[in-house]
Amino acid sequence: MAAILSQMDKDHYSSYIKAFPSRPELMDFLMETFILFKDLIGKMVYPSDWMVMNMVQNREFLRAINHFAATLTEMFLSNSSFELQLWNNYFHLAVAFLTQDSLQLENFSQAKRNSILAKYGDMRATIGAAIRDMWYNLGHRKIEFIPGMVGPILEMTLVPELELRKSTIPIFFDMMLCEYQLTKSFSRFEDEILRKLDSEVEGGRGDEQYKQLFESILLSCCRRHPELAKPGENFVELVTGLLERLLDYRAVMNDENKTYSMSCTVNLLNFYKEIDRQAMYIRYLYKLKDLHISYENYTEGAYTLLLHARLLKWSDEANTAPMQGLHSPSLHTQRQLKEALYNQIIDYFDQGKMWEEAIHICKELAEQYESEVFDYEMLSDILQREAKFYEKILKVLRPSPDYFAVGYYGQGFPTFLRNKVFIYRGKEYERREDFEMRLLSPFPNAEKLKSTSPPGQDITGSPGQYIQCFTVQPVEEAKVRFKDRSIPEQITNFYKANHVQMFSYSRPFKKGPKDPDNEFANMWIERTTFVTAYPLPGILRWFAVTSTTTTIISPLENAIETMMKTNEKIMSEINRHQNDPSLPINPLSMLLNGIVDPAVMGGFAKYETAFFQESYLQEHPEDEGNIEKLKDLIAWQTPLLAEGIRIHGRKVTEDLRPFHERMEQCFVQLRAKVESQYGVREMVCFEDRRSGRPRSMVWGPDWDRLGHAGDSTEAAPTPKPAARNSESEDRRNERKENRSSAFFGYWRQDPRQSISELPEPKDEKRRLSRHMSETSLGSSEGKQPPPSRDAAGSQPGSAGLSLSPTGFGGRMKSASKAPPLPRKISPTVYETFLEQSDAATGGKASMSPTADGSKALKSPPPPPPKSKRMSQL
Repeated sequence: MAAILSQMDKDHYSSYIKAFPSRPELMDFLMETFILFKDLIGKMVYPSDWMVMNMVQNREFLRAINHFAATLTEMFLSNSSFELQLWNNYFHLAVAFLTQDSLQLENFSQAKRNSILAKYGDMRATIGAAIRDMWYNLGHRKIEFIPGMVGPILEMTLVPELELRKSTIPIFFDMMLCEYQLTKSFSRFEDEILRKLDSEVEGGRGDEQYKQLFESILLSCCRRHPELAKPGENFVELVTGLLERLLDYRAVMNDENKTYSMSCTVNLLNFYKEIDRQAMYIRYLYKLKDLHISYENYTEGAYTLLLHARLLKWSDEANTAPMQGLHSPSLHTQRQLKEALYNQIIDYFDQGKMWEEAIHICKELAEQYESEVFDYEMLSDILQREAKFYEKILKVLRPSPDYFAVGYYGQGFPTFLRNKVFIYRGKEYERREDFEMRLLSPFPNAEKLKSTSPPGQDITGSPGQYIQCFTVQPVEEAKVRFKDRSIPEQITNFYKANHVQMFSYSRPFKKGPKDPDNEFANMWIERTTFVTAYPLPGILRWFAVTSTTTTIISPLENAIETMMKTNEKIMSEINRHQNDPSLPINPLSMLLNGIVDPAVMGGFAKYETAFFQESYLQEHPEDEGNIEKLKDLIAWQTPLLAEGIRIHGRKVTEDLRPFHERMEQCFVQLRAKVESQYGVREMVCFEDRRSGRPRSMVWGPDWDRLGHAGDSTEAAPTPKPAARNSESEDRRNERKENRSSAFFGYWRQDPRQSISELPEPKDEKRRLSRHMSETSLGSSEGKQPPPSRDAAGSQPGSAGLSLSPTGFGGRMKSASKAPPLPRKISPTVYETFLEQSDAATGGKASMSPTADGSKALKSPPPPPPKSKRMSQL
């Protein structure tokens, strides 16, 4: 056939066309010829390396197509003879010819390219010009090819040939203008080009040059038409923004490390969400989910699926968006699909140990099963799953992840990374060294910056690649529902490292005169706080930093923060050992010894030297309040250490007994010094009336004895419980009895008595319960009427009764015997303690007059025995 076509000239073609007796026969011939040519072009009759045969065939096809195009214009364009399908076949044939692989000269070697150009020329430019002319010949018929021809024209303009692009990109503006003149918008054209652009660029077409040409050519065309100036600019901005994100995505989607593919995928799905293209948005959601699951990022995969589930309603409406993933075609309604998604999300949250999030989903499903569809069997299943998640929260170990700040500086990075800072969420037990190695693997030529300070213009503007990485600490948002409550660590630790959007990095630096003997005196802190675009964890393991603030922490403020953290750490260890006696003792040993033994770390003596001198207060009178706060924190550390050492003495082995005795000796000296200088702080037991779940700082197994240890004959008899039928019920009742919690108590003792020989908490509780019983009985006999809640709420609970800054209940005593309140304790802090104490005791404090007419603090009446409380229920 190619040989026959090569023998035909213009006259032959003209004579052949005229030989057809009627237009329908001619139209059938052209239809069949266009289909045949397109089929031969698509199938590649000759092998790809047979360059001469392929080019000869293409040359003859091109001549024939151009002759037939002239016939179309002459005989099938007028209103009476226009054939839409015939013209449509022509355009598709011409575009297929232009985009075939054998004509893409940029894929050949330079020598082969020069040979083809010398002998055959660039046929793409020829057929491109013909397509453009044929389009403009359509006149008012153009609207019939919109949006059908948007995809083929886009495919043609994406061919990487500069002159071809310049001549064909204006066709897009003509399409916009044509639709706008009829409908006052070009939404059909816009929707189609956005949809086709996604698939074309992902398939490998398009580049930065195309984006720039598209923007410049269409903007110049739109500005020549006032009615299209503004909407045209918006459209061009939309398409160039999509092109930029698609090019970034294509650049990394085939990398072995899929980390940056996830970032580009999120950029795309956010873009589609902003422009309300739900089908494309869901398409990229599932691409992101598949990437996460392939890397075992189950938490992020769950959050990704949740975005799709949130788009659905609990209704029987049909699914409008195309189905994605492995969902069964039987899920026809939105309710069915949402339920299936929720169950998948719960599984992913379970695998990612995000049981709190799984519980939220379970609750929503349970509400539907109970109140909407009344499926009690499914309700039972989901409630059992929810119960298991609550159990896992308390019993399964969950290490808190580390967070890292990563900066990508230099012009050598892609645009979505260039000169930006991100906060990354590390994997379980991942060291920073391992994280950095994983981070640098996609950029082998990148240089790691050793400084944590923001780099200058010489780095950010350089053509190279520089990566900065350092560990940051999550800044937990205040949880109102956790305030002034004793919550198990397993619960609170989750919120310290999750649902966090602020992160801080503290960089120490020296300022002022140096003191070689005391580095704390001039140890300032530069604290940088990073705010991310979204909370972590989320649909990514990292998010970009949107704002950064820097504050300076003075040495005294740094000392206060350090003391607070130390006290909280001691309390944390005490809670852990109280709740789990089987824990190893080594971490507690190191923590206590580092504080009480001055030979190890110097304790807080350095703070005293640096900040408690009269000279410092004269130079910094504004720090008087902070100095009192630091002294108060030091004083409150003593009862914490006492309890820690008591627990240590109870668990220490014989091999470590000398070590423990040495620690006891150091603590006795330390306590004597602290109590003489900063006053006495005593931790006393308070019953937590907010029962319902296990607490930290509890002696659950012994608390039920509180109401029986000091019972007298006047106590009301306790009703006999009904017989229990099963062992599981026994365990449930035992757990129910253990739900009361108490702040651990600290009591004065003979200085000669060993710390490890202190009475067990239950003994002290028995003593307290006996006093409570007597007091409650006395009140019931009318000897001492209980004060009203309002009156008691404004009074302190007992002499020196207080709560520590970390939530401890106790008494504050003076350093000397004469004054009831030492001057060294801040009145402001004391008032705060009293307010918190009133809240803890329920406002049941009372005042008794003294000899001079003033009112002295009186111990609050303790709660009645358990038997009496049970009888009052």
